[in-house]
Amino acid sequence: MGSAIAYTLGAIQLIILIGFVIGFQKKLTYGLILLMHTASTLVSFPKYLAPFADANILFFAAWPMLAACFALFYLRDLDRLWTVEK
Repeated sequence: MGSAIAYTLGAIQLIILIGFVIGFQKKLTYGLILLMHTASTLVSFPKYLAPFADANILFFAAWPMLAACFALFYLRDLDRLWTVEK
């Protein structure tokens, strides 16, 4: 039962991601991508407080990506290159 839920959530995320990439319903898809990335960045917050405890400091790359997601959401009306909506 748990794997069916995981596959369903993964399929929903894939549909949202495809909509984001092609620029479909930008307010919805860009907002959901921003929300999902914000959640994944904040869940990893304990890793930021002890960056050298583990060998992996790649979690710090999430912050510039979060800023880019916010910029895309904020400027979504100006994003018209290679999108399905005009």
